[in-house]
Amino acid sequence: MLSKILSVLRKKGCAMSGTTTTIDAVAERSPSGHARKEATDPVPGPGDPVHTTQRPSDARFAAALDHALTVTRSALDEHLARAVARADDAGPQVAELWEGLGNQVGGKLVRPRLVLAAYLGLGGEELDAAVPVAAAQELLHTAMLVHDDLLDHDESRRGRPNLAGATRSRLAEAGVTGSAAEVHVQAAAVLGGDLAISGAFELVVSSAADPLVRLEVTRQLVRAVQAAVAGEVLDVSGQLRSPLDSEPELVAELKTATYTCVVPLVSGAILAGADLAVRERLEACGRALGIAFQLVDDLLGVFGDPQVTGKSVISDLREGKRTLLLACAYRAAAPEDLVLLDRYVGQADLSEADADVVREIMRRTGAPHAVRATVVRHLDEAREAASGLPGPLRRYLTQLADSFAGRVA
Repeated sequence: MLSKILSVLRKKGCAMSGTTTTIDAVAERSPSGHARKEATDPVPGPGDPVHTTQRPSDARFAAALDHALTVTRSALDEHLARAVARADDAGPQVAELWEGLGNQVGGKLVRPRLVLAAYLGLGGEELDAAVPVAAAQELLHTAMLVHDDLLDHDESRRGRPNLAGATRSRLAEAGVTGSAAEVHVQAAAVLGGDLAISGAFELVVSSAADPLVRLEVTRQLVRAVQAAVAGEVLDVSGQLRSPLDSEPELVAELKTATYTCVVPLVSGAILAGADLAVRERLEACGRALGIAFQLVDDLLGVFGDPQVTGKSVISDLREGKRTLLLACAYRAAAPEDLVLLDRYVGQADLSEADADVVREIMRRTGAPHAVRATVVRHLDEAREAASGLPGPLRRYLTQLADSFAGRVA
């Protein structure tokens, strides 16, 4: 199945790594730092011991995936460099937008990983077909981050200025501040995000896949954009409604799961020529994994360790973010606790002491436990959907589910 790619690896002397990465934004690995090593089917549960031997098929899959991801990184860098060069004809300001996007691309390339995992795990071997599509998912993700940061009035990401923040710094150096700078900062974020979306479609078009296959993958990219926009609309408008009337799981599916997990997995399957039954399994698995990821992220956004997650534990409370955690707390809160929740949640200058009051109410209502139970249900759905997939891909996706289970245990 992976013979062509492995032949390339041997010629280039590439190491055969057994590592995998979770969907988590901070890319936490399994406790061992490597993929779960299993000797027999079915895949062990989260509490089972890690075996000391790894299946040869899993080692080959991991090596091929590592190599494909390296090629994808290079393809993405080359695409952005070409975009900057082309933009010079339009003026330095356009080139600066592309450079800013290039500076923001990074992280663990989770979405490309899922495209490539599905493609390789289902028998795909032609990287010229899959790599541009994998790179497109990352450029689309960058666009979503740029626009999301604009909506959230954030000007940094991963500890450094994002596109908006870099634009503001550049304007300040030129002596442009105040309302004049604000217009240009917002324009840079809107237009830069639009450029990244267009670049994602350009990458898909450059794939060596059959034209009809490229058309199907393009439809998936359209689906990803439309779902993310719908989820963002629900998320933003949700702030105008009571937490009891919010739909956090639907928001998680639209805003996160569809473009983060479902579309990458299904796109990889389409490229590999998988049948409808396999695509449906990946659709169900990706949806469940994506929702679980978002719910875990929301839980850690209130009860996590910032030193571990890199995520604030007060910003969601200050924003009044309509999470499942908040909805569960409201549903089970006593009248006197509802008064406190109404007073503190959504308070822009919420203090750490008052945030602790909200956390204590959440604990009393059993909200964290309710969220964990919902996460477990979705992870069970993900494992069930993955159970009918080929061995290495099944174990890879099950490992993702297991890693989430460990984070909320």
